[in-house]
Amino acid sequence: MTFSLVARCHRTGMFGMVISSSSPAVAARCAHARAGVGAVASQNVTDPRLGPCALDLMEQGATAEEAVAILRRTGGFMDWRQVLAVDARGGTAIHSGGKALGLWAEARGEGAAAGGNLLSHEDVPRAMLDAFHAAEGHLGDRLLAALEAGRDAGGEAGPVHSAGLLLVHEQPWPLAELRIDWTEDDPIAAVAAAWAVYRPQMGAYVQRALDPSAAPSYGVPGDP
Repeated sequence: MTFSLVARCHRTGMFGMVISSSSPAVAARCAHARAGVGAVASQNVTDPRLGPCALDLMEQGATAEEAVAILRRTGGFMDWRQVLAVDARGGTAIHSGGKALGLWAEARGEGAAAGGNLLSHEDVPRAMLDAFHAAEGHLGDRLLAALEAGRDAGGEAGPVHSAGLLLVHEQPWPLAELRIDWTEDDPIAAVAAAWAVYRPQMGAYVQRALDPSAAPSYGVPGDP
């Protein structure tokens, strides 16, 4: 029911992920990232506890491979789960349980991993990974290029209704967390449109949190 990609930017150390599904609010359950630590997608028959657990393990020093191996041994009903992880060194790991829904597939590369279930075609994750590595610019731009490539390669076997982009960098809160929780139209295009609006303002929102006196104006009525 889902296709996603997790990644680390080798230039900035930023982490992020993109995800889309026929299910509602997929990013609310499946997208997890922590600045300086990693990013994790916990999907298929989703257990949202797996994402924070994997991030805790990586924060304690485990690699993505080690964290996913621990989850595979200790997590509940792991045959039903699909977990993708990337760590602070750019290492990646994927667990796809034998009971993952429909056609499932995965692809791994330096600093990024893609996977999905109930896919229309087994090449969807590879198309996402290739698009991510071929794209340039901000990590958010590259992640959205990957998500769009997954959609264009066939994506899920049925129509998708939700999508999300999550970015973390330096601060304990998300740099960007953009979600479309339900639409009958194209949720991936809607997230891309939201990113086009949010990206130019993104740094200002961080600055306002850290030091409002040095932040740009708010651009609202009454703001001097």
